[in-house]
Formats: sequence, C-alpha cells, structure tokens
Amino acid sequence: MLAAIPVETAAERSRAACAAVIGLEEFSTARVIMLYVPLPGELDTTPIAQAARRAGKTVLVPRVFWDRCTMIGVATGWPEERLAADDHGLRQPAGGQPWPVEDIDLIITPGLAFDRLGNRLGRGGGYYDRFLSQNRIRAVTCGLAFAEQIVEAMPVSQEDRRVDMIVTDKEVLRFAAP
Repeated sequence: MLAAIPVETAAERSRAACAAVIGLEEFSTARVIMLYVPLPGELDTTPIAQAARRAGKTVLVPRVFWDRCTMIGVATGWPEERLAADDHGLRQPAGGQPWPVEDIDLIITPGLAFDRLGNRLGRGGGYYDRFLSQNRIRAVTCGLAFAEQIVEAMPVSQEDRRVDMIVTDKEVLRFAAP
C-alpha cells in the first residue's frame, strides 16, 4: 500500500502531516524531540526536524544497537548533518551525545500501521516497544503515518506499547491527555 503512493504525493502528504505535528501544543512546548529518520516509503520527518532546530529545540534520532536489540536517542544536527546508512540500511549518527530518556518531551514513532486505539505495528524487531517501555520515559508519544495506515484494530501482545496520539495527513487522534 505504501509503495503504491506516488513519490510526489507522498512528499506533499508528508508535508501536511508534519505541519499538523508542528501545529500541536505538544510540539510547541517540547524542548527535546526524538524522531525517526525515514526509510524509503515512510512518511518524511525532515520538516519536523527543521522546524524544531529553527525553534532552538534539541533533535534526537535513534541509534540502534543491532547486536543488543536496543536503541537510544542521540542528539544530532540532522537533517543538516548527513547520516550514514548502516548494514541494515538505517541512516543513523555514528557519534553524538546519548540523551537521558527522562529528558525527552516528544517522541515521534514510525509504524507500518496504527489502529484507532493507539496500537502500532512496527517492522517486527520490537526496538520501539523496548525503548518506550522504559519506566523513566515521560514523553508524549506520537505515531506519524499516512491516513491509509490507520486500521480499525490489530492484534497486540503484552510487549507492544501504545502511542499517546497519532498524526496523519488527514487527522489527529488522541488517546491520552497531553
């Protein structure tokens, strides 16, 4: 389904979804924002990173440790700073300062699908679920997706972590108080 969205349409709709995020109170009050660096076919988060940096916010992106099946948030200059693709094709910083999870205000997560209860379907590795399950996290979590990625319901397990809100190019869905 994602592959069927024409590149120009995906870019336009990415900008619309990012504008909706930038317009959120959660974005304007956040000092530290963690967001994903998009893979091909994913909604492009670059406008959010650019707006955050212009507003003087700290931008974090995930650094994945494949051998430990974990990830951390790392302060970066992305998108101005180039990120190298690793062996898995994920663009991430080679260096950068790891950030304490308790100091992150807003976490923007990718997903292949989200349901109307805030559940997310990732790519199967559980990296975001493990990251979001840390007790010290107090950030608002926001799934970012194209409207077609929203489904009525999906199977979930105990390890799956719901997001507090979902922003698409068409709507904002909230599941917890900001």
